[in-house]
Amino acid sequence: MTTAANDVLSWTSQDPRESSLFNSWGVLYRFQVCLYYFSRLLPTVSIYLQTSVSTSGQSVTTLWRTIRPNKEDRVAKLEWSSNGGLGRVIIGKNTQPMADLVIPDPNVNGMRYFTGPDGAQYRWRPNSKNNDILLQDGSGAVIALFRPTRPTRYQIGDVYGELQFFRSAGMGTVVRLA
Repeated sequence: MTTAANDVLSWTSQDPRESSLFNSWGVLYRFQVCLYYFSRLLPTVSIYLQTSVSTSGQSVTTLWRTIRPNKEDRVAKLEWSSNGGLGRVIIGKNTQPMADLVIPDPNVNGMRYFTGPDGAQYRWRPNSKNNDILLQDGSGAVIALFRPTRPTRYQIGDVYGELQFFRSAGMGTVVRLA
């Protein structure tokens, strides 16, 4: 499988909750962590952090997509449970438990599946030949993969992995870039 240079996104940070995805065009997606602290005296006060999540509040990760310079759209919001575990995800106007996006397959060790926006089933599974994690559509076609890399320094940040998309594979519903 070959990919165009712009179909490979470099993934900064080992913590996906505090990452950016970029290519030669610049930053395309950005994850932002926000802690919400609740008080009887004040309504919700939000503090934007780039550090670990504290147990004293609810953590929310927002995924932003760059649509043009200095303009971003919210793609999704992940609301973590108070102990840092899986909570719920809001994608567009749809809300569902995060657990629905990483359902373990009891028949295949390490494989997780989810239902995509088109109603079809997709699965993440480890590649048996290397450290890649493959995203397959319902027919088994590999439509994307995540490849861990040795940390490499870029102006945008240290890169720990690559997310590769294969536009010509599968139905193309889940795999859509800016």
